[in-house]
Amino acid sequence: MKTFTRRGLLDLILVGTAACVLATEVLPGEAPPAAKKNVLFIAVDDLRPQLGCYGKRQVLSPNIDKLAARGTLFEHAYCQQAVCSPSRTSLLTGCRPDTTKVYDLETHFRKTIPDVVTLPQYFKKHGYHTQGFSKIYHGGLDDAESWSVPHWQPKGPQYQLKENMQLIRKRIAELPDEDAKVKAARRSSIRGMPFECADVADNAYADGATADEAIRVLRDVKDKPFFLAVGFLKPHLPFVAPRKYWDLYKREDIPLADNPYPPKDSPKIAWSNWAELRAYEGMPRTGSLGDDQARELIHGYLACVSYTDAQVGRVLDELDRAGLRDNTIIVLWGDHGWKLGEHGMWCKHTNYELDANAPLILSAPGQKAAGRKTSGLVEFVDIYPTLCELAGLPRPEHLEGASFAPLLDDPEKPWKKAAFSQYPRGKVMGYTMRTDRYRFTRWQNPDGSALAAELYDHQKDPKENVNIAGLPENAKLVEDLTAQLKAGWRAAKPQ
Repeated sequence: MKTFTRRGLLDLILVGTAACVLATEVLPGEAPPAAKKNVLFIAVDDLRPQLGCYGKRQVLSPNIDKLAARGTLFEHAYCQQAVCSPSRTSLLTGCRPDTTKVYDLETHFRKTIPDVVTLPQYFKKHGYHTQGFSKIYHGGLDDAESWSVPHWQPKGPQYQLKENMQLIRKRIAELPDEDAKVKAARRSSIRGMPFECADVADNAYADGATADEAIRVLRDVKDKPFFLAVGFLKPHLPFVAPRKYWDLYKREDIPLADNPYPPKDSPKIAWSNWAELRAYEGMPRTGSLGDDQARELIHGYLACVSYTDAQVGRVLDELDRAGLRDNTIIVLWGDHGWKLGEHGMWCKHTNYELDANAPLILSAPGQKAAGRKTSGLVEFVDIYPTLCELAGLPRPEHLEGASFAPLLDDPEKPWKKAAFSQYPRGKVMGYTMRTDRYRFTRWQNPDGSALAAELYDHQKDPKENVNIAGLPENAKLVEDLTAQLKAGWRAAKPQ
């Protein structure tokens, strides 16, 4: 047995102490390891603010409502572009679409801004275990640099009913015998039924399996600082959910949109043809939906909201069981809004409030105003700096948003003057700005000249049914809003 002199023992203690100091060394401005807060980052696809906590009491979302009761609900949170990849790219890089150059579903930001440090990547650099589940980045556009371990994706068929799986196989068999690459592309574009109600367990579908895996990993990583990004696919099309969630709603009680027409005097370039929904079986290739079709689709959407809400609840319950809630920042967001027949349209892909406005709820340890709502204007590009501030990490220089952490303690604090979004139509870009009262959109050509304008007064017309940009009495207002829009987000930052 080895023995030590008093001097040798002292040397051993000093060496051990030095090793501990080195092992726990932190970067300048970073919180010490003992104070590191975990992050549970919950992304929900195509979720509009159709939730009980947003005042939609006919929607059953008890678990998300409970999260809102323990955190801050943002009534006026806006994505930077109302379609999956540009919105998620902007949020995860902290940069706006005109910086990322991601306006479509194919472009990867590593081709346009290759050296950018993403939100999870930044936390990984600061000693966090980062792990992604299901849809965080869009589709096949994942980012290996963001994660400590490979991104987890659910497996299995999208549909559970035999007839729906057979329909997909039939459509694949009907494809012409073409070049393998062309056929693979055509196969990936095949859509089946737009909804499914099957009497199956929650984890028969992808979101239930995602919750299972997130819970398993939570148990494994609970003793180290983590950034877990949990993505839920529903209520994205197709609206597939277990029967018990469809049974929560009576179809005959589901109301249809009360404004099934484009805004009066709005330019056609602002509209969408909702091609995403039309690609599904049984949907009209042109024209509008019948009332029965519309009500069935809304029923499916609501069932999916409640299904995903249940999966969110399971993950949050595990966080509580592990005793981690008091040291975990939780943020839940929908990547953009969604239309359910309003303006005679469906899906996203526009600059209207229905598409740009999306749910955002954040719960942070020690916040002073838990259970409150704020009407302050915030943007998804603000989430990155907010999480850094709440976690005690220094703010990266490349970020184009502002931390809204102060609103967690003072929800009525004066905040941003405007929130900015955009949507392209070919070479034309529609830049839109939401102030506390107005939504102003300027459709402009590549040379910056104006093609069309929209102005909606949310004080008098919250559903954006009448475009008042062309009224003579609003000429000065349009001029002022145009100047504010051109001044951009830097001029609208909170003071």
